[in-house]
Amino acid sequence: MALKFFVPARLAALAASLFFGAPALAADYQTDLSPMPLDDETKFIIDGRGNATASYDGKTFTVKGDFKGMPSNAISAHIFSSHLPGMPGPKQFDLEVTKSTSGTISGSFTLTSAQQRLLRTGKLYIQINSEKAPEEYPWGPKGTLWGWLFPAYEVVGPNVPQQDHWFIPQLDVPTR
Repeated sequence: MALKFFVPARLAALAASLFFGAPALAADYQTDLSPMPLDDETKFIIDGRGNATASYDGKTFTVKGDFKGMPSNAISAHIFSSHLPGMPGPKQFDLEVTKSTSGTISGSFTLTSAQQRLLRTGKLYIQINSEKAPEEYPWGPKGTLWGWLFPAYEVVGPNVPQQDHWFIPQLDVPTR
């Protein structure tokens, strides 16, 4: 008899926590910003590293990050969308950026339902442009540092294999 009461009570508590708790789409994301593409033509004008984190609380999408080691000053930073991770696409948002070879990026935005889907499936990316980056590559827009926003994951040390499929967020969509 006690077990029959216990199960519905736990289900009711779980349902209440889901309804009144954090929004269903709340999540944290991260990316490493790195140069791309890198070839003989661009290897001396495209360089640097950075990282960024993003959070979405169901209402506000917030991005913060930093970068360093660029061979020329940053001139702009944006969030773009793409059809597939790794492919350039249209601009979604402008980020605030330090106009220097090292600095920060940041921004807060309200997402449409379409942009929420892009975020959940790893199709939003950050791009930082610099003064010396080519105006356009044969395959797409200029950019010095790029990084696709994927669900936050534990970063392991050097020479340690990364576990699971954290780098393919589309596999996680049904559970997100």
